[in-house]
Amino acid sequence: MRKLELHWQIMIGMVLGLVFGFGMTYMTGGKEFVTNWIAPFGTIFIKLLKLIAVPLILASLIKGISDLKDISKFRNIGLRTIGIYVGTTTVAIILGLVLVNVMEPGTGVSEETIEKLTSTYANDKGVTAKLAEASRQKESGPLKFIEDMVPDNAVSALGNNQLMLQVIFFTIFMGISMLLIGEEKAKPLKKFFDSLNDVVLKMVDLIMLTAPYAVFALLANVVVSSSDPEILLALLKYAGVVVLGLFLMIVFYCILVSIFAKKNPFWFLKQLSPAQLLAFSTSSSAATLPVTMERVEEHIGVDKEVSSFVLPVGATVNMDGTSLYQGIAAVFIAQALSFDLPISAQLTIVLTALLASIGTAAVPGAGMVMLVIVLESVGFPPEKYAIGLALIFAVDRPLDMLRTVVNITGDATVATIVAKSVDKLHKPKPKNWDDHYDEVK
Repeated sequence: MRKLELHWQIMIGMVLGLVFGFGMTYMTGGKEFVTNWIAPFGTIFIKLLKLIAVPLILASLIKGISDLKDISKFRNIGLRTIGIYVGTTTVAIILGLVLVNVMEPGTGVSEETIEKLTSTYANDKGVTAKLAEASRQKESGPLKFIEDMVPDNAVSALGNNQLMLQVIFFTIFMGISMLLIGEEKAKPLKKFFDSLNDVVLKMVDLIMLTAPYAVFALLANVVVSSSDPEILLALLKYAGVVVLGLFLMIVFYCILVSIFAKKNPFWFLKQLSPAQLLAFSTSSSAATLPVTMERVEEHIGVDKEVSSFVLPVGATVNMDGTSLYQGIAAVFIAQALSFDLPISAQLTIVLTALLASIGTAAVPGAGMVMLVIVLESVGFPPEKYAIGLALIFAVDRPLDMLRTVVNITGDATVATIVAKSVDKLHKPKPKNWDDHYDEVK
């Protein structure tokens, strides 16, 4: 399987997974068959990607920093990255608020639909779990996310994929320390991490050989576990506004790539497409991170010094698609439940959604936890939180899949722009899984 064909193979896997899933939905015992015999292969694939995420960040980020040989260059990359991430996230939230106020999807939701959704989902364990997690996060202090960035045990941080910011902090700390002890003393450790980086990237290549089959399994399971079609239709207008907003964000990224990176946006999207398709299938920026890094470095041409910092940070703090969804979902819930949200309250949503996106786990469903925090910031009645989440819970998974695509596209866009600005964007050099196969035959 060659990489040039990969995006087509993944797309075929997606189509077959959707068709197979719909077919099994209407067969007796079909759902159980998919759950027991098909879904595990998708789960294994996600586990493999998560397995190599931390080693990849550790190896590539240390290699990237040590290759710079100048701390000031790393400072420039860091400041530009954070600045652009804040800018694109702000644009996403404002775009979402404009669309939801113009199209007003919440005004068309009937009382009957609200009652049906509330009775179906208000006590769902998924909704109650999101409320509990949001309550825990709201009790944290204003600088809690900075405090949480610093690990007290490096081994513990490296052993938990949800502590990505702690891994990044430790890795940057180690990389800068390697620069400060001098090239000669750091040479043995640098050679180790250079070799580890090559090995982990080869692991990505090997895992991606199974991607089409894994995507088939993941999407088949999503289909058979989806909600009542009638409920989905009732929320079609709300979902349509979110999808339109996400599409416009992709257009926005294409404009940025064209203007600032001087790259053809269609070429850019084509090179990134395997990572986008996996983001859609997994609904997790963290799980997709190894593939995103591989596509951005080898197929778009971003130097490792840039991608190794920008992409792991982006997977944790840059959630443009999720932030756009926050604005739309919050106003939609307010419209449906006749809760007045003046312009001043909606400006609060911009700030709260921006801050809430920092440090939120890059895993499926994290957006709903952020949403509760946003609703609390505008004075939404606490007793109606469960009803509000119930209104959107039925369509959250498919929308989560789409906004994860936007999240990783935003990460890749920023990486490309930053690389261009520091002269670290070069001609792509794709690699294949069997490049050195003849050496081990």
